[in-house]
Amino acid sequence: MDAKISSFFDSVGSFFSGGDQIPLSDHDIILGCEREVAKAAEGDSDELKNESIMRLSWALVHSKRSEDVQRGIAMLEASLANISSPLQQREKIYLLAVGYYRSGEYSRSRQLVEQCLEVAPDWRQALVLKKTIEDRIAKDGVIGIGITATAVGLVAGGIAAALSRKN
Repeated sequence: MDAKISSFFDSVGSFFSGGDQIPLSDHDIILGCEREVAKAAEGDSDELKNESIMRLSWALVHSKRSEDVQRGIAMLEASLANISSPLQQREKIYLLAVGYYRSGEYSRSRQLVEQCLEVAPDWRQALVLKKTIEDRIAKDGVIGIGITATAVGLVAGGIAAALSRKN
């Protein structure tokens, strides 16, 4: 019984905290990736440059800081036109979807993750992200309905109180 109660409170806490399963990166990871990109830029290997830029993009869109997320989105969008490999395109579109999710643009994120799933319908990461997005949209809808119902109740209560004072 205690396990059921604990599970219930964990799920309620997760609902209100917005907990999702998408990993986060911190500023130290981003700094490390930036150093890696600078070092790769000095070399001759385009493949090494591209890989280090992908790691930096990953770190940026998984950041807690909105400025980093926006920077990651901008980097990915700028590099999207220069892709020849379908696998690399899928990866960048997925990272864009994560970035848009992190920035609160859930509809854009859902569009991008669905593009990923058109290319690879069984891709587990994209399926998890899609479910996370849909859960977040549903949660935001429930919270919005709750706020609206509360506001309507307060207005109705205010009107009822005003009418009772008149009589």
